[in-house]
Amino acid sequence: MKSTGRKKPYLKVAFLGMVAAVLYALLLLKQDIVLEYISRGGMFAILPIITAFLFSFVHGSFTGGFWTVVGIEAKKERR
Repeated sequence: MKSTGRKKPYLKVAFLGMVAAVLYALLLLKQDIVLEYISRGGMFAILPIITAFLFSFVHGSFTGGFWTVVGIEAKKERR
């Protein structure tokens, strides 16, 4: 296995993992409040979209960093 010389993002992965866990916990523990706001309609209709993008960004960043820490990288194709 080759070393690329880059430092692994341990701190970033730990931070994003905690943020993701807190987001999921808040969503599950406060789902009545979330559903109340989302069901209001009007300008509140954008809340599910914002929530989905937030979860997607945090979870995706965590997952990408996790695989880097584990040592799995995408194959770089030579042309």
